[in-house]
Amino acid sequence: MPAAAMAPQDDPHIPVLLGPLLKTVAPVRGLWLDGTFGAGGYARGLLAAGADRVIGVDRDPLAHEMAAGWIGQFAGRLELKLGTFSELDTLAGAPLDGVVLDLGVSSMQLDRAERGFSFQKDGPLDMRMSQDGLSAADLVNTAAEADLADILYHYGEEHASRRIARAIVEQRAIEPITTTLRLAEIVARQLPRPKPGQSHPATRSFQAIRIAVNAEFTELAEGLAAAERALKPGGMLAVVTFHSLEDRIVKRFFQLASGQEANANRYAPATTQATARFDLMTRKAVAADADELAVNPRSRSAKLRVGRRTDAPAKTIPPADLGLPTFSRKGRR
Repeated sequence: MPAAAMAPQDDPHIPVLLGPLLKTVAPVRGLWLDGTFGAGGYARGLLAAGADRVIGVDRDPLAHEMAAGWIGQFAGRLELKLGTFSELDTLAGAPLDGVVLDLGVSSMQLDRAERGFSFQKDGPLDMRMSQDGLSAADLVNTAAEADLADILYHYGEEHASRRIARAIVEQRAIEPITTTLRLAEIVARQLPRPKPGQSHPATRSFQAIRIAVNAEFTELAEGLAAAERALKPGGMLAVVTFHSLEDRIVKRFFQLASGQEANANRYAPATTQATARFDLMTRKAVAADADELAVNPRSRSAKLRVGRRTDAPAKTIPPADLGLPTFSRKGRR
């Protein structure tokens, strides 16, 4: 089923890897939860594929406002709830047959300059998915230089983190940094001019600040644990990631939850394999094919991983075991 067929023609969001996702979790049935509802592309796809009912969860009030005009056509089959996917087991209210998580920032957030996610559109430096709490401007203008450098390095893998953090602190002393383009310009001046085809110099810094503002890695670790608690035996967990840090956490989660942990030392005695709480449906991450890339360039960095819940009791994996970035300045440039 083509991804584009799942969305109305006036919907700017095309759900990434929807076709491979539906194929991997087939047959789709029962109660599903879309933990990152956004424009509703995955929820509509699941309903069209045979789900009896879908619960859509999103922390962004804009997603709920935008759905008000079309959700009525799915009366009784699609229910929206305001919240984060870290609490999806509570929000679901019943055991689930499947959970879908599409991580990162949505197209509808990027495309609206007033949300402050894009370094290509001038707008207030916001980046809050829930539209409340501390904004990116609050972080950029108040955090200590060392903390800014740590955020840029660990959440954005930006190796010029110290230089960029120093420039931010210097510039905010002259005038508070309140717009996206001003921050993008400060960052860009600290890095070489990109060659044709390379990403914007501010890409990694904007990613890092967005992740920090929205506590995305903590949310992800808690969301994976919540999905494990909520799924019935045989239930499916499908996760779409958009950068290496997210994918590393998800890969590690499925590795540990499926009992696939390998020995660190081949000469050491074999370790006892834990009881598998998930069976892996994708042995390696699924990427977009050429047809999807042609229709939706956003899919170029997307990776899909899917696991099927066993009947083993749920177990929470410590965040450190999932490889969540920790702030240690040793070795940072």
